[in-house]
Amino acid sequence: MKDLLKLDNQLCFPLYALSREIIQRYRPHLDEIGLTYPQYLVLMVLWENDKQTVNQIGQKLLLDSGTLTPLLKRLEQKEIVLRQRSTVDERVVEISLTTIGIELKKKAKCIPEKLIQELEITQEEIDSIRSIADKILKLK
Repeated sequence: MKDLLKLDNQLCFPLYALSREIIQRYRPHLDEIGLTYPQYLVLMVLWENDKQTVNQIGQKLLLDSGTLTPLLKRLEQKEIVLRQRSTVDERVVEISLTTIGIELKKKAKCIPEKLIQELEITQEEIDSIRSIADKILKLK
């Protein structure tokens, strides 16, 4: 019988280690443009669709506002995003890109391709991993 408490038999450990490894591989590329990995994730959401609420960003990144708010404040201090209360509902905070935030997209554009090359995996392998992850996270 398989020992389910053996580390080698766990699903969580290789996923945890893989996540840490991939984020570590992003670090030198993000350091070049002055971003942390969580900041990069927020910007990718905004580059896709500028001017979103904190809640909308949080839903896409699976983060609560308690985690997201300090991150957004740091991006605002770097003048990458602008945080404004909604004129319709002052409880809602809207986030939009500044000129600096828009310009960062050009600098970040090459990062995914560099990472794929460094990881030495194919697009098909990436699609397979994403498909399984999305299924577990129930994203699609």
